[in-house]
Amino acid sequence: MKPATIRDPHPTIRRKGAVVEVLDQLALPGRIVYRRCDSAEKMATLIRTMVLRGAPLIGVAAAYGYALAAKKSSSPLALKRAAARLLATRPTAVNLRWGLERMSRAAQRYKGPRLFENLMREADAIRKEDIAANARMAAFGAKLIKKNSTIITHCNAGYLATAGVGTAVGVVRHAFRRGKIKMVYADETRPYLQGSRLTMWELMQDKIPCALLTDGMAAHIMKTEKIDAVFVGADRIAANADTANKIGTYGLAIAARAHKVPFYVVAPASTFDMRIKNGDAIPIEERSITEVLNIAGHSIAPRGADARHPAFDVTPARLITAIVTDRGIVKPANRRQVKAVLRRTA
Repeated sequence: MKPATIRDPHPTIRRKGAVVEVLDQLALPGRIVYRRCDSAEKMATLIRTMVLRGAPLIGVAAAYGYALAAKKSSSPLALKRAAARLLATRPTAVNLRWGLERMSRAAQRYKGPRLFENLMREADAIRKEDIAANARMAAFGAKLIKKNSTIITHCNAGYLATAGVGTAVGVVRHAFRRGKIKMVYADETRPYLQGSRLTMWELMQDKIPCALLTDGMAAHIMKTEKIDAVFVGADRIAANADTANKIGTYGLAIAARAHKVPFYVVAPASTFDMRIKNGDAIPIEERSITEVLNIAGHSIAPRGADARHPAFDVTPARLITAIVTDRGIVKPANRRQVKAVLRRTA
């Protein structure tokens, strides 16, 4: 397997000495803006307010946030409080917890006067490992795509969701460079519009043939056109392969099964939560209803209207054709195969 070597012009997160800079995804696609972050509190705000998002990227950002806390105080209590603050920002993406637990172990190893510097280097290592994991997933997943394929994807699982080339969209990008992609349909992904604002921006930058769908169009397109596969990312995968991803993924998986379209999930090993037996136990983040009732600051519903905003849903493993990880492909998507693939070294 040859890893993907695609380079992105706008890194999602980068270190500048003792501070971290984060690409503001709320400003995209109109402007390229970086936000300066010099504390755990600021990083928590950037994560909570969706300035940065995507499960793998959140894990990297949380690691840097934990390290930045040590610049202010190296006391175990201060670091514990910083970790709790960061952990509370997004409850569904397990990469967040994974990154903080790894940083906490590192803090135990690096006790001493250079704790901050050592923790920043540990966060650097997590970022570099995510870049490498993305490249491996892209190469593994591209093998599943036939030549001249038309793909549907949902939300944003490209480089903006990671530190590397992306998960699901990383696979598409790798396959495109091998002449396998005819067309990509991107679901707009209400209410935050990550598909229209972010995925379409990435695909168009790479000159990959693409078109935007509203979320309700995907089933019709599957019925009336030849769709070769669906590729999505993941925010948390239970031990039995049930998968939480952006709201709307479950419905897309049902439509794919009805039309006999392969449905693939792409996520690194850090997205698996082996402590959770099945998807029923995955916590689902419920965000503000104002994000549903408004678009770009403009109201789209009558004054006083109520709404719901579960940010994620869970796709049962039985609807998933395979899960592409940085350690190999989980197929079929079940508990036994999850354990077998995760036992492999990266």
